[in-house]
Amino acid sequence: MSCFVYRAIDASGQRQQGRIEARSLAELEALLRQSGLELINARLAKSWPWPTPTRSLPLRERIHFCFHLEQLARAGVPLLDALQDLQHSAKRRETRQLIGRVIERIEAGSSLSQALRAQGKAFDEVFCALVHVGECSGQLPQVLQSLSDSLKREDELRAFLGRILIYPSIVLVLTLAAIVCALLFVVPQLTQLFQSTGQPLPLQTRALIGLSAFLQHQWHWLITALLLVSLSIMAWLHWVPQAALLWDRCMLRIPQLGELYRKIILARFAKLFAIMYASGIAVVDILVLTQALAGNRAVRRALEQASTLIAEGQQLSVAFAAVDLFPPLSIHMLRIGEQTGSLDTALRNLSYFYERDVSESVARFEAMLEPALSIVMGALMLWVAMASLAPIYDIVTQMKT
Repeated sequence: MSCFVYRAIDASGQRQQGRIEARSLAELEALLRQSGLELINARLAKSWPWPTPTRSLPLRERIHFCFHLEQLARAGVPLLDALQDLQHSAKRRETRQLIGRVIERIEAGSSLSQALRAQGKAFDEVFCALVHVGECSGQLPQVLQSLSDSLKREDELRAFLGRILIYPSIVLVLTLAAIVCALLFVVPQLTQLFQSTGQPLPLQTRALIGLSAFLQHQWHWLITALLLVSLSIMAWLHWVPQAALLWDRCMLRIPQLGELYRKIILARFAKLFAIMYASGIAVVDILVLTQALAGNRAVRRALEQASTLIAEGQQLSVAFAAVDLFPPLSIHMLRIGEQTGSLDTALRNLSYFYERDVSESVARFEAMLEPALSIVMGALMLWVAMASLAPIYDIVTQMKT
């Protein structure tokens, strides 16, 4: 595959340009035509010494892809016709080009899962594996529906977390901006007043004046130090695997936030595990597929250990109990499912349990975060105000006497 830089024209006469991978100019022209563009000219892109990263398809686009492809498949529409309808209905040019490449692969003899897997990071490995299972079992619409439902819940959770973070972020930024402005512009004026009186200043006022002087004269060193520390931590986490593992373990142990983070990871894992197990994928293969999507190296290490134990003949509940990944209640649910031969039901119950637990935990965290943040920010503003006003009160009192 070669990368081409092209210029094209759409149906409305607007010129567009971009980069796209194709085997030849003829294939490039066909891909652009499928996206509603007519090729003007094209040339091979310059080869860079580093690979160009591929972007993942946005979550909303994947939901749209699964839902509409499932509806068209249930209606008996042929796969290529369904993909072409999806391509025409896509709003983003990148998505139209992506679906065009999928169509090209299928026309060349690939299956849907192979065509999706060839698109790099646009579709993750679990997505492609489930589509492959749906093709082999003849239950592609059911698998696409399960994927669509799972992606919708993930999108709802992301939106919920985003709403939680908006208010604290605004309050934090505004409060810090007000404090910095006070330290840079108000406190220096008050410092001249305090020095002119010659009276002793309380400790909190001297600390405030020192902080103001530091920001005024040493701000460049502060920014440099913050950048160096940040870059050092990033390099340490990137080049030292044990450091990254230790960091992720610490993230799971943060009070309140760590527990919520763990529940979010396990809720996603339980949902994907239930979908893949119901689709007929082996347990060991499921654990291998979900390791890359764990998002936390400590959880990934636990899944690797569980996969090894299951490959050695241990039951699922015993393996999860040994790696201390799930709480005892979840282990008990899995053990009952294994003993009764209804592990798929136990996994669905576990998925529901974690999704509900995450929703309740996020709601509790939201209710706790706003007043806690207000108290902390209010206390900080009160300290600045008291450190500034206490000497002024003393000056006014002495003037009256």
